[in-house]
Amino acid sequence: MSQSAQTVERDTRRWLERAIIGLNLCPFAKAVYVKQQIHFAVSAATNARQLQADLAAQLDDLVALDPAVRETTLLMAPDCLADFLDFNDFLGMADRLLRKRGLEGVIQLASFHPHFRFADTDETDITNFTNRSPYPTVHLLRESSIDRAVEAFPQAQTIYEANMRALRSLGETGWAALGVGPSA
Repeated sequence: MSQSAQTVERDTRRWLERAIIGLNLCPFAKAVYVKQQIHFAVSAATNARQLQADLAAQLDDLVALDPAVRETTLLMAPDCLADFLDFNDFLGMADRLLRKRGLEGVIQLASFHPHFRFADTDETDITNFTNRSPYPTVHLLRESSIDRAVEAFPQAQTIYEANMRALRSLGETGWAALGVGPSA
């Protein structure tokens, strides 16, 4: 592993604290983070098949545990899928794995990547940074958690627009100042 698991987790926690929670990119993240209900899993995978096996294990663990113990999981892959298009292809495999395990409607996957790019945006568009993380990361979320969050925050569809405004206001210099990339 190019980075130690402890370094990968530390970098991811810093990104979560400073960017996701700090910029309020996800208004639901702070509560589960404070309650220590986020599981940080660092994969040693060096290819998509190995990462798929780690994802399967994390899915099993998440659904087996009470949400009060583990609400969500971040699966980081520091040595795998550095190319965003390869990572994007992996997400198709991940979705098929969800269907195969009968977890559609139970678990939802979200994706974060150091080179994340929304369709039809320029690679340097600051709005892509809403999903830029220090390492390729798959976020496993319980659908029931999402439902509860949307109930508590009925204007959930406005989060995306607010995030775009916040990042445009912050700019690349502001993002860089957060220091949320991988450790050197």
